[in-house]
Amino acid sequence: MGSSERYEECRQRISDNARGRIDLSREVPDMEIQDMIDGLIVGLGRSLGLSLTQRQELARSVFHSIRKMDVIQELVESNDVTEIMINGTDNIFVEKAGRIYQWDKHFDTKEKLEDVIQQIVAKCNRAVNEASPIVDARLENGARVNIVLAPVALNGPIVTIRRFPDKPILMKDLIAFGSITQEAAQELSGLVRAGYNIFISGGTGSGKTTFLNALSHDIPKSERIITIEDSAELQLQGISNLVRLETRNANAEGAKAITIRDLIKSSLRMRPDRIIVGEVRGSEAIDMLQALNTGHDGSLSTGHANSSRDMLARLETMVLMGMDLPLAAVRRQIASGVDVIVHLGRLRDKSRRVLEITEIIGFEEGEIVTKPIYQFEEHGEEKGKVLGTLVKVDALTHVEKLLAAGEKGA
Repeated sequence: MGSSERYEECRQRISDNARGRIDLSREVPDMEIQDMIDGLIVGLGRSLGLSLTQRQELARSVFHSIRKMDVIQELVESNDVTEIMINGTDNIFVEKAGRIYQWDKHFDTKEKLEDVIQQIVAKCNRAVNEASPIVDARLENGARVNIVLAPVALNGPIVTIRRFPDKPILMKDLIAFGSITQEAAQELSGLVRAGYNIFISGGTGSGKTTFLNALSHDIPKSERIITIEDSAELQLQGISNLVRLETRNANAEGAKAITIRDLIKSSLRMRPDRIIVGEVRGSEAIDMLQALNTGHDGSLSTGHANSSRDMLARLETMVLMGMDLPLAAVRRQIASGVDVIVHLGRLRDKSRRVLEITEIIGFEEGEIVTKPIYQFEEHGEEKGKVLGTLVKVDALTHVEKLLAAGEKGA
């Protein structure tokens, strides 16, 4: 028997033995389980001739399989990993520095993967099963999780984990990364403080949530902020009067679903200064616009779109999903409620950049009038890296909020 086979046999024996010894009648602390595992390793490790390094790895692996997330625990804890994609038991892919790699480990059985899935959803009071096979959840570190089970997923349980940095990324970090220029960042900072309603648009993985977090640091600390999300992942810092709301799925026990629409309507009765909706993706757009048009200046949200213009078209569609209104009335609501759209993109070198900052000028002749304030200009490519910068192309038209807040106009 080879050393790897001996190691796997030892890991399985210790894991089974430890699970059998756990007293299920009480809450067993992690330290007690770790000591139990260490004791078992000392006994079996000698007989199977395991090295010190193998014993340490064995202790970590067994503990993770019992109390943590089994083989993916080290990925969840790694600061280098931004995305974990589990395609059934055999294939795990990870994203590092914008590139995707196949990992050399996998779950031993479907049952172990399903145990990890149930552990994830239970901690955030969600449920996933064959009757309700799709769920969004989150980990304790704020990572976003999407789970799809059979019969929807044909090649086994599918888990996608979007991991965010343990330390929130600030605007100065985005400037250092080259995602935005110092000039544009300072102008956006003034717009946030002055209470402009800002929508952040972009494709999947373009960094919308990260950018929203960075922008939120400029919100005055004295204001009352309410965040509304499908799965809580925003990392607002330094705001003491902060209310965080999260949707809830319906369950088999009869608890009804609490939607984004429900939370927006409720938030308006909670005396918010600003409302932050993590992402608008459906009929809740009408409630969000009504909030923007009823005195909640400085509110922020994100949405999926391919450009600033496309974000406006998608908002129109989403509003019409929630209410049968004339298109002209919808466009007038959007033009009145949204002040600025910041569009993000992921370039071919995998870098995330601000591509457009667009001002909503108003509503004329049945159309929403917009004006680009900043646009990304590409200058070429060097060693696989896209060269370019965000260039100011025009000045802000509506400076009334800036002046009222005592901010310097652009």
